[in-house]
Order: sequence, then C-alpha cells, then structure tokens
Amino acid sequence: MIADQQSRNSGAALAELNPQQQEAVSAPLDPVLVLAGAGSGKTRVLIHRIAWLMLEKGASPYSVLAVTFTNKAAAEMRARIEHILGMPSTRLWVGTFHGIAHRLLRTHWQDVGLPQAFQIMDSDDQLRFIKRLLKNLGYEDSNWDPKEVRSYINHQKNEVRRPTGTLQSEDPARRQLNEFYRVYQETCDRAGVVDFAELLLRAYELWSDNPEILAHYQQRFKYLLVDEFQDTNTIQYRWMRLLAGQQGIPFVVGDDDQSIYRWRGARIEHIYRFEKDFPRTRIVRLEQNYRSTGTILAAANALIANNQSRMGKNLWTDGKSGAPIRVYSAYNERDEAEFVTSRIRDWEAQGGVRSEVAILYRSNAQSRVFEEYLINARIPYRVYGGLRFFERAEIKDALAYLRLALHRDDDTALDRIINVPTRGIGAKSVDRIREHAKAHSMSLWRAAAELSKNGFAARTANAVRAFLELIRSMGSAIEGLELHEQVDHVIYNSTLLAHYEKDVTEKGEARVENLHELVNAARGFDPGEMEEDLPPLVAFLAHASLESGEGQGAVWEDCVQMMTMHSAKGLEFPLVFMVGMEDGLFPHQRSLQDASGLEEERRLCYVGATRAMQQLYMTHAEQRRLHGTDSYSQPSRFIGEIPDELLEEIRPQIHVSRPVYRPGQGSAGKRAKAAGFGATQQAGYRLGQRVQHGKFGEGVILNFAGQGAQARVQVNFESVGMKELVLAYANLEVL
Repeated sequence: MIADQQSRNSGAALAELNPQQQEAVSAPLDPVLVLAGAGSGKTRVLIHRIAWLMLEKGASPYSVLAVTFTNKAAAEMRARIEHILGMPSTRLWVGTFHGIAHRLLRTHWQDVGLPQAFQIMDSDDQLRFIKRLLKNLGYEDSNWDPKEVRSYINHQKNEVRRPTGTLQSEDPARRQLNEFYRVYQETCDRAGVVDFAELLLRAYELWSDNPEILAHYQQRFKYLLVDEFQDTNTIQYRWMRLLAGQQGIPFVVGDDDQSIYRWRGARIEHIYRFEKDFPRTRIVRLEQNYRSTGTILAAANALIANNQSRMGKNLWTDGKSGAPIRVYSAYNERDEAEFVTSRIRDWEAQGGVRSEVAILYRSNAQSRVFEEYLINARIPYRVYGGLRFFERAEIKDALAYLRLALHRDDDTALDRIINVPTRGIGAKSVDRIREHAKAHSMSLWRAAAELSKNGFAARTANAVRAFLELIRSMGSAIEGLELHEQVDHVIYNSTLLAHYEKDVTEKGEARVENLHELVNAARGFDPGEMEEDLPPLVAFLAHASLESGEGQGAVWEDCVQMMTMHSAKGLEFPLVFMVGMEDGLFPHQRSLQDASGLEEERRLCYVGATRAMQQLYMTHAEQRRLHGTDSYSQPSRFIGEIPDELLEEIRPQIHVSRPVYRPGQGSAGKRAKAAGFGATQQAGYRLGQRVQHGKFGEGVILNFAGQGAQARVQVNFESVGMKELVLAYANLEVL
C-alpha cells in the first residue's frame, strides 16, 4: 500500500516538470551534467532526481549523498524531499561540503589524528588565533598582516597543499608565509582545533590516505548529487571525484554562465572538464525560464553570447515579452541616485511594494549616495548581506581618528583606534590605560599620556607616545583645510588606507574603495538643517552618527533591497536597478586587460540582469567621483552588447546625456556632438561645461533658457544638486 502511494507520488511529481526537467530527473544511471539556466528550476530537478532514484530505481536513502553550498539550501532540500516522499529524510546525507566533512571527521576522528572532542574555529576565531601566533613568534609589531596570513593558509588548504608540500619559492615573503602555515598547523594540531578549510582538507585526506575507508564510502554512496557545481573549488572537486571513483554516479547541477566567485577560489574549469573525467556523461540543458520576461531573457542571452568560454544555452519563456530595458544616462552619481529614487516613488504610487525593488551595484562604496537619497525621501531600505555605509568597520575607524583629532578626550574613539592599524600597543597595555583612567577619573587620552612617561616598558611607552603625537600632528595639520581635505589627510596619515591596501582580497579592495568614498561624502556634504555656525567637521561627524542609526529598515519592514551583484545571486525581484554601468566600474578596471576576468564580469552582469522579473533599469553616469577623483567614463560595454530593439533610453528633462555606447562607434568628439554638447552656447558658456560658483562650488552646465538680460542657466552642482541662476549675476568661473 505504501509502495503504491509512493509510486503515485513519483508519477505526479514527474508530471509537474517540463520535458527538459523530466529528461534530467529520469536520465539513465550514468554521470549527468545539468546546465541549469537562471530561473529554470534547478533545485526542483535535484529534489525530484533524489525522489526518482528512491521511488523508481529502488535506491536506498543510505546510498544518496547530496551536497549544497548553504545550510539554508540543504534544509529546504530536505523539507521538499520529505513532502514528495511522504516520509522523513533523516537517513539521507544532505548538507554543505563543510557540514558533511564535519560529519565524517566526527565519525573517524582517530583515523585523522584528531581528539574526539575537537573544536572548530570560525573565521574570526582563526584570525585571533593567528594574531596570537604572530605575537608569540615575535612578529606582533611587524608588517605582517594577520588577515594576509589567514588568506594564504586557507588558499593553500583549498588547493590541497600542506606546508611540507607547498612549493618553495625564491620569494622570501612567500617562504615566510609557508613557515607561518607550518607553525600554525602544528599549533592547531596540539590544541585540537580545526578551521573551516581544514575540515575539507582533513576529510579529503581521510579518504586519500585510507583506501579501506574510501572503499566503504564509495560502496555506500553510489548516488552523488552536487548543487551549484560551477562554484566548486579545487579541494571540493577532488573530494567529489575521489568519492565517485569508477562506480559512482555523479549528478551535478550548475551554470557556467553564473560562475562569479573566482576570487573565492571557484574554478569554472571544473564544469568544462566534467565530461573528460566522467566519459559517459549525459548533458541536459534547462533553458525554460520561469522568472523573467522575454525581453530581459533576450538581453541576457545576447550579453552572455559574447563570452567565448561557455558550453552554451539559450533562455526562453512562454510568458510575456514585457517592457524594454530602460537605460538612463545620469550627469553624475547624485543625479543617478535621484533618478532611481524617483522611479521607486513611481513604483509605490502604482501599487508596488518596496520589498519588490532591488538596487544592484558592483562595489559596496556605491551604496552611500543611494542611502542618502533614500533617507531624504523617507524610503526605508536594507543593505543586504552587509552594513550600511557609516556602520562599516573601516569607516568607523576613519571617523574615530577624525573625532579624536578634533576632541582628545573622546574615550570611545581612542579605545577603538589606539592599536588600529597595529602599532605595538597590546590588549594588556590598553587595559592598563583604562584602569588608570578609571582610578584617577580622567580621560583615556590623559591616562595614556601619563603612563607613557613612566608607566610602561620602553617599547610600549614609545608606541603610545608615537600614537599620541600622530593624533596631535593630524589635529594641527587639518586646521584650515576644506572638509574633504581633512578627511583625506586623516585617512592617509593614519595609515588606515595603507593597512587595508595590504589585503589583496575582494574584501580588502572594497574597504579601500569605501575609504575613498568617505572623502567623496565629505566633498558633497550639505549641513542642511544643522546650525550654520557649526564647524564643517563637527557637522559632518554628527551627520555620520545620526545617519548610521536611521533609515535601515527592520527585517520585517517593507523596504528597498540594496546589495552587490555578487550578493544578488539566487534572488529575484520584480523591479531591478543595475547602477554604475560604466567601463572601469562595471566591468571593473582590473578586468579590462584580462580576457578571463572580463568574461567573469560579463557573467556577473548576466546574473544581475536575470534577477529582474518584470522591469530592469540600467543606469550610468557621465561623471563620477571615484577614489577621490572625478572620472569621465563611457557607458559599460555590456549595455552596448544588448540589441537596440530591447532598449529604451530615458533622457533627463534636459537632453544632454550621451547616447548608448556601442563598441567601435565614432570618436569621442562625434559622441559629444550627438549628445548636444557644444550645440547651444550663451554668453561664452556652453552645455556640458564645468564651472565654479562662489557659494555652490563646482558644477556642470545643463541648460540655458531665455535671452539677453533675462537669460538663465541651469547648473547641476556636486554639493547642492540642480540650481537655476540668472546668468548675468551668477558670476560663474569656467574650469
């Protein structure tokens, strides 16, 4: 009776699938590679494959191993399998690579040389562990960044390299990193702790070093299913190949067009070599999309077709064609943010809800201007997968330096940055300063000054005096400077910028970009309703504190979603804005001379575009302040790779924006002429000209109206936005 019911469940489940999904689910018991396009139902296919194996092929739950990349995905998979099977899924091994590796190591702790009660370090624990290690080795005050050491160790483990097996380099720095790795691993082994990368490496070694154990699991897990296969790194792929052996039947689901995590170690090559490693492989393409309109899919297909290294597929839908992709050419980043905000208001006015809206950007630093405009418009928002701009650690560090330079008795600021970046003032010394301040009812600054004279050993005393002098000198140096110059001076002279530049990961690069963006924030700061006689730096610091607590929607609140395009993978929204679509920003500058890097950037654009369900906007700015300097960029080449008939260019009310960029089109001068620059002049001024105003600062001329004494000019100022001035009295200075 139960078997009959399960068979009916299986038949009904297959009937719910489209022909390509059915082909994948019921493929013969050979290796299968499912190329699952965005929104094509890959999770459904994985779940139904497991159910089909058990209900139609009689596979034991004990013979199935399914690997996902997140615990959330694993939990969802288990729940949906239980629903189809009508029975608990507890006997199935469904989990992440790390979760399954942990399960193996708990079972075979003796075989891998671990104590039975071994402990796991998370990323923060690992960093603290490395800091203590460097201190014990006498490198606490050196230029070795603990994060750099952590990245090196994790990378070596992900590449299946032990310290003794790591290639010796002629580079002394690399040799030193390898020595750190060796000592680190010996220390971890003595302490009975493992980091996340060690979980995978130790589980791989469990099988590679113990043939009898490997044979047991190869015989048990005949059916191996892997989700998000394009995101596997070296050790994950080798782990899967080892387990599959000669008799296993791997069923992997992935999309080479959505491989966007090369910087994390993901290897797109794995999806290409799968056929070679498993010669009987059957490839099934899932191309029917259930998310986006026909127009969005046609644009995504045209975009990704420019990548040479891909297996190829073409997304389609039996739904509506939908609206064209709308492209907006902004004057600068503030105009861009104002446009997006106005369109969100329109969306709300038409009955849309804010949580259906996503703003996607390439770099975290881009979020600041949008946050400002959304706050001013009283539109709640949430920064997905990250902190709001003024809450980010590197920004709070820089603000703490500014606060202390302004006011020496700011205990919170001093406590935060007295040893950031590391300058040889350890935790015990800071505790001593706190105790002295409390005992004598004085500020931390005064306590540090007193102890630096006769309360510390010579090395610590010198370090504390150097810190105090650094703050004094910065305080004197920034007097009389413009606000953005004050911020710029402190970021450089505190060595915060140099500190984060040492971190060559994507995270380190984002922090550097955020520090540059803080300078931009200061340059464009408008005190608004604050007291006019408040010093600019005081007003700016107050603004930063207030903004860090405002506008961030609660988890349950209906709010606009803001995130990087990397964070958007796997999500979907009816209305999507892809902002900052300029060459040098997206695609990123570092990828422009690297073919593989450019292809990954294009895949990232493809991922961003396919998040949109109903409407997609792409915006770019003619002028953008990045890294402290103004840049004048071409619209992203990715816009130019989308067919004209799929695009609708939205021009501002004042028509001076550039046309959509097409690779190979005429010279810059011709593009400027087509956009209207130089076509209209008035009293020696012309459209697009940069000018300086005595009160409003720098701006760009956008339009003229009237003639003679009544002639007026519209200027978009960086600091205050759009202003209409009488030309005869404006006293504009041409820059």
